[in-house]
Amino acid sequence: MAETTNPEKVMPIIEHLRELRSCILGSFIALVVAFILCFIFSNSIIRVFTEQFATVASSINNKLVATSIAEGFITQVQIAVIAGITISMPVHIFNILRFAFPGLTLRQRKIILAVLSASLVLIVFGAYLGYFLIVPAAVSFLTNPTFLPKGVGYLLNYQTNVFYVLSFILWSLLAMQTPLVLEVLLMLGILKRKKVFKATRFVIVLIFVFAAIVTPSPDFVSQLGIALPLIVLYFLAILIAKIFKFGEE
Repeated sequence: MAETTNPEKVMPIIEHLRELRSCILGSFIALVVAFILCFIFSNSIIRVFTEQFATVASSINNKLVATSIAEGFITQVQIAVIAGITISMPVHIFNILRFAFPGLTLRQRKIILAVLSASLVLIVFGAYLGYFLIVPAAVSFLTNPTFLPKGVGYLLNYQTNVFYVLSFILWSLLAMQTPLVLEVLLMLGILKRKKVFKATRFVIVLIFVFAAIVTPSPDFVSQLGIALPLIVLYFLAILIAKIFKFGEE
C-alpha cells in the first residue's frame, strides 16, 4: 500500500530532519568519545611525533623543552582534539553518506565511493610519505650542526616541534588530495584534458609555489618532498583521464 501512495519513495521533510538529527547526534557522540580516548592516551600519541627528533637527541640533552607550565596540558588537549576529529572521521563520512545516498542515483553513488576509495589511498600515501620520509629528512637537514657557529647548540621547544611534525603530516595529507580534485574536475568535464596538459609547465610552477606555502619550514628538502610526488600524481591523473576518456574536447 505504501508503494502505491508513495511510488517514488519520497521521504517527508520531517523524516529528513529526524534523519539529519540522528546523523548529527551520532557524529557528535563519536567525536566526544574519540576525544576522551585520545586525551587519555595523548602521551602515547604525542610520543609518535617526538620520536622524529630521536636522531638529534644527543645534541639537545635527550629531550624537548617546555617553556611554560601550561604548555604540557595545552598540547595534550590540542592533540586530543585533532586526533579525535581524525579518528572519528569515518563515522562522520558514514553519516553524511547515510543522509545523502537515498537521494542519489546509482551512478552518483559509484562515483562517490570511487572518489572516497582513491582519497583513502592518497591519505595513506601522504601519511607514509610525510612521517617516514620527508619529516626525518627535514629534521636531519635543519639540525645539521654546520648551520650553527661553534659552541651554539639546539634547544627545541616541546609544543612547537610536536606541532611542526603534526602540521607537516596534515598538510601532506591535504596536498596529496589535489590530484584527486583534478581527476574529478576532468571526470565532470569542467576541465579539458588537453588544455590541462598544455598548461603543464605552469602547473609545475604552481605546485612548487604550493609546496613552499604549505610546508611549515622554508627548507628545500621538505618542499621537494611535497612537490615531486605531486608532479608524479599530476601526470598520473592525466593518464587515468586519458584511459577513461575524461575531459574530452
